[in-house]
Amino acid sequence: MRADGLTALCMTDDDATAASGRRIPFAFLEDIHGKFVKTYGRAALTALAYAMNDEFSRVRSIMIDNIDKVLERGDRLEMLVDKTTTMQGNTMRFKRQARRFRNTVWWRNVKLTAAVILILLAIIYIVLAYMCHGFTLPSCVR
Repeated sequence: MRADGLTALCMTDDDATAASGRRIPFAFLEDIHGKFVKTYGRAALTALAYAMNDEFSRVRSIMIDNIDKVLERGDRLEMLVDKTTTMQGNTMRFKRQARRFRNTVWWRNVKLTAAVILILLAIIYIVLAYMCHGFTLPSCVR
C-alpha cells in the first residue's frame, strides 16, 4: 500500500489469503499506516529508512495480536454458524418425529376408545339378554 509518500507492505501465506480473502491483509495495512501517521506525522517523511522500526515494532505487534484475535473470533463465528445450521436440521427432524408420534398416539387412543365402547356395549347386551331370558330379548321386546 502506498499513501502519503509512505509504503506499507504485508505478507501472508496463500492459505491465509484464500481462507480470509484479501480483506484482512489490506485492513491490516490501513490500520498500520494510520497508526504510523498518527504516531510520527510529518517526521516520517524526512526520516531515514528503517529509523523508526524499533519504536514502531510495539505498535505492529499490538496490531498483529488484534488481527489474530479477530481471526479467532471469525473462526468461532463460523463454528457457531455451523452449529446453528446443524441445530436447525435437528429441529426440523424433531418436529417431523414429534408429529408422527402424536399421530400414532392419537390413533392408539381412538382404537382404545372404540374397543372400550364395544366391550361396554357387549356387556350391556349380555346383561339385557340375561334379564330378558334369551339372546333375542323375547320378554323385553313386546
